[in-house]
This record gives sequence, structure tokens and C-alpha cells, in this order.
Amino acid sequence: MIADQLAELIERLGPLSFETFMEAALYDEGGFFASGRGAGRSGADFITSVETGTLFGVLVAREIDRWWERLGRPDPFVVLDVGAGRGQLARDVLRAGPACASSLRYVLVERSAALRELHRDHLPWEPPEDVLGPGTETDEDREEPEGLETSGGGVAPGTGRVTAPHRGPLVTSLADLPASPIAGVIVANELLDNLPFVLVERTSTGWSEVRVGRDRGRFAECVVPAGPPLADLIGRLLPMDAVPVGARLPIPTVAARWMREARRAVGRGGLVVVDYAAEIDALVARGAQGWLRTYVGHQRGTGPLDDPGLQDITCDLPTPVVVAAALSAGWVLEGAVGAQADWLVDLGIEELAESARGRWTQRAAIGDLAALRDRSWISEAAALTAQPGLGAHRVFTFVTRRQGSSR
Repeated sequence: MIADQLAELIERLGPLSFETFMEAALYDEGGFFASGRGAGRSGADFITSVETGTLFGVLVAREIDRWWERLGRPDPFVVLDVGAGRGQLARDVLRAGPACASSLRYVLVERSAALRELHRDHLPWEPPEDVLGPGTETDEDREEPEGLETSGGGVAPGTGRVTAPHRGPLVTSLADLPASPIAGVIVANELLDNLPFVLVERTSTGWSEVRVGRDRGRFAECVVPAGPPLADLIGRLLPMDAVPVGARLPIPTVAARWMREARRAVGRGGLVVVDYAAEIDALVARGAQGWLRTYVGHQRGTGPLDDPGLQDITCDLPTPVVVAAALSAGWVLEGAVGAQADWLVDLGIEELAESARGRWTQRAAIGDLAALRDRSWISEAAALTAQPGLGAHRVFTFVTRRQGSSR
């Protein structure tokens, strides 16, 4: 069991960082996600925007089409759906019939082997080498779309971006981001909040780290001064004067590393992150009991050190830290960080809901599948834009920058 392994590790090495504890609890063999747990309805543990129904996928398909257009309609056009879980977002996007479909290479990226197996069962899955396999770059792929900071050279020659034009949509899944840079966009919906993080506490003399030790046979907190590497990282990402003495915050160390990997994966294009996040003063006001949560069986779990491997561990991310990590990785923030509700309004959720309401009014007495879908979209639109609720999620949009650019 994960608990026994962690206890043995603490016995040998001393108190562990919260990042190490969380990595084992969620992702090691026998961990929460490795066992196939996570988002979904029946038999799952929590609901994301994807599980409210099909409307979210329709709107994400519109966002994907926007990126295809602004990149100059590349063929192939690669979408990396990172933290893809059971693949429900992929199914909804494909069912929506995006305009880019004939050029689309949709890659689900999911660490859990158990969840990746479900992709083959519910999607028109192809081997990765057939989706991202050898090919040739076109002149159009090399063009830099006006108004978009890109990486200059498009896709590296010989890395296999064009297999056969207009064959899409082609779908595959991987455990990690692809090694060769793509032309396209990464969509990360409620991913970063589940990546392991370090817990820190502001003291009168600097920063301390909240580690995980053992006390009377149970996992327990152990607060120690932050070592130089961690203190330096915090100094780069978080202004000390923004945090009062005694306050705790999560430092998304793995998310910061992931931002660098994501930047290497995108030759030209963008990254759209939708997640729990808040400004530092809001996190301080809530306290750790407000922004550090666990879930199991669609219920709030117990403390984050209880039952490792049997419950989800998540947090609200500090918005400025996410932005700082992305900028450090080479991404360029596009516009202000906004709320999911505003992002979806811009994508047309209000018009879709209003049209669904009109059709439902006309066909409610019939009660066919189309009418029931329209009724569902009305309630889905309300849930996806509710604040507080899913509508309060933050949306970060980043683009690639030109090589050698001073911006």
C-alpha cells in the first residue's frame, strides 16, 4: 500500500516534501489516479466542467478552431489534451465537428495507464506513430501568422508533422507530452491543481517548508526552514511582502517544470489553462483549510495526509505564481487572466443556451433526444458560468514567442 511505502521512506530518509508525498499518493502504482480514479459521474470522485454535459466540449471545439485559424490553418494541426482522464472532453470535441477536423490530430495525454486503456474503448484510436509519424513540413506550416508571437521556425523539419493532408481527425494517446515540437495548442483543463506542489509558510525570518513526517504511527506535519534551492525558487515566484507572517501557500513546483516541458512541446501555437486559481490575498484570507482540499466519491475527503492513495488532493493555485512560472518557461501571457464564465461567454455560450431554450420550448412536449439535449444545455450553461462555482475558474492563455525576441 502507498501508506506503507511512504512510512518506510520517511523511516529511511526523514520527513518528505509535500510534493513527494503527493506524487506517491496520486501517481505511483496503486495511487489515486494510477488506479483509474478521478473525474466522472457514476463510480468516480469529482466533477469538472467536462462532466456537466456536452456543452463544454462544444465550446472547447470553438476555441480549438480559433487557434487553427490564427495559426494559418496548418495541416496537420495538433491538439494536446493534457490530463485527459477518461477521454470525455475528446469525445465531446470530436462530436461537435470542429471546422479543423480534416487537419486535426487530437492527442490525449494521460499518465494513468488504466485511464489510457479507456481511450481505445471509446475513441477512434490510432497508434501514435500514425498520428505523429514521419512526414514533411509545408511552406504554409513555416509561415508566421500575423499578430501571434511564435517560435519562428514552425515545426522542425523531419519531425513528422504532415503524414497525409486532410486525413483527420486522427486520435491517439500518450503518457507524456510528445518529444517533437508541434504546431497547435495544448488544452489543460483542471490539470495543474493536481500536479504535486510544495507547501510553504511565511515566518518572521523568511520561509519554512511544511514537510510530512510520522508521529505516533500517523502522518504528521513537520515544519523546517526552507533550503536554499526552495527559498530561491520562492523568491523568484512569490514576493515575500505579499504574504503575512504565519500564512501558508502552495508552490506549484511540478507545474513549473511542466510549463517548461509544455513550451518545448509547442513549436508554434499556444497553451490554454483552465483551473482553480486565486490571487495571493484571497488564498491568505481563506487559509490552507480553504484552498487545500481532498475528494473521494463525490464528497470532500478528510485531511490531505489521511489515507494516501485513496483520495484526491488538490489546491487553488496562486495566479501570479502560475504566470511567473509560465513566463520563466518561455511562454508569453496573452491578455489578462480571466474567469471561465467570461471565456465561455466570448465563445458564445449565451447564444447557444438561448437557442437551446427556444428549441426546448417548442419541442418539450415531444421529449425526443434533441429536446432533452437542449434542456440539458440550458442547465449546463448555468453551471459552467456560475460564480462561485465552475464559472469562477481562471483561464490563462499563453502563446509561443519569437526566437530572439526581447519581448
